Amino acid sequence: MVAGSGSSPSRDEDAPSDLQSPQDKTDANLSDVLLVEDNESDVLLIREALEGTGLSLSVHLVKDGEQAVRFLHRAGAADSPCPALVVLDINLPKLHGGEVLKYLRQLPQCGSTRVLIVTTSDSARDRQDMMKLGADGYFRKPSRYEEFMKLTDVVRALLSDVSPAE
Repeated sequence: MVAGSGSSPSRDEDAPSDLQSPQDKTDANLSDVLLVEDNESDVLLIREALEGTGLSLSVHLVKDGEQAVRFLHRAGAADSPCPALVVLDINLPKLHGGEVLKYLRQLPQCGSTRVLIVTTSDSARDRQDMMKLGADGYFRKPSRYEEFMKLTDVVRALLSDVSPAE
């Protein structure tokens, strides 16, 4: 179950959509996923792939790099857990995905957060750069729906050894 998958994205550019405080969580198996993506079509496909994992996930959507850093800053605070997974596009408005990844990896309390790059870039250099910055996986967005849904298995594998957020 992907919480928030049917809700519409926020119209407020400064506020992430689908946010809930840690106190709002009632399912002990719930894992937080931060989705950082500015393309609406890709958001829908990624949400569908996340739902296909069969895992109980709470998805938080932000649409640019600055929103992602603000979300991670709050999540890195002592009273709020970091997400189990960040699904991160590289080419984002306001702040590049690589900068978001760099920021995340500097937060000591978010050391176990998995990061999956999901991008249109097939550049070997982009792939190398993201892996050097600490990405745990790299998924190139394909043009065919069936290929895109392979993202489900990638996410399931990344989260298989991560304890659910509590």
